[in-house]
Amino acid sequence: MRTIGLLGGMSWESTAEYYRLVNRLTRERLGGLHSARCVVYSLDFADVERLQAEGRWDEAGELLAGAAAALESAGAELLLICTNTMHKVADRVAAAVGVPLLHLADTTADAVLAAGIRRVGLLGTAFTMEQDFYRGHLEARGIEVRVPDAEGRRTVHRVIYEELCAGIVREESRAAYREVMRDLADGGAEGIVLGCTEIELLVGPEDSPLPVFPTTRLHAEAAVAWALSDGP
Repeated sequence: MRTIGLLGGMSWESTAEYYRLVNRLTRERLGGLHSARCVVYSLDFADVERLQAEGRWDEAGELLAGAAAALESAGAELLLICTNTMHKVADRVAAAVGVPLLHLADTTADAVLAAGIRRVGLLGTAFTMEQDFYRGHLEARGIEVRVPDAEGRRTVHRVIYEELCAGIVREESRAAYREVMRDLADGGAEGIVLGCTEIELLVGPEDSPLPVFPTTRLHAEAAVAWALSDGP
């Protein structure tokens, strides 16, 4: 098995889920006591969140690029940025290393298209829902992207930063997310992309009227498949 590099800490709540998934998926594939070959670099999310809020994306890119280079030095043969939002600086990260970066939006698009869906509702941070770096990646693959209305976007974003990143899961927030997903379904979406790695801690397929695409799980599945393959 080749070594997976997890660029995490953004937040550590979802990075822990990445670690759990890549190990469980490896055991399912190989059996017995097998676990994943992986290395983890966990950033201080308070530093990253401050750069996000202040729009200092170049500095954020430098920070993640340095962490990615450290992962490569530690033996990583494939890199995962364990957060949807920070794929805004994915190109900067990829340029800092000589190993492949598995782009989260690519694994999501692959799953959406394989399901025969062409129009999705996107949940995520305000950066992910409102800016082009993630939506544009999906749209370039022929997928139409719809987002919640302004009130829905505020709710989704607030719950991520104030609750899920702090390990808080509330029933009232689950109910609010269900309402947002129903609204997206009523607006013509055919599937729901859970486009923030913390969202899967709150809602799943049972909460949505439409098929859901859990980006954390999809990313982990693609990483394990690559690590166990013989291809480039």
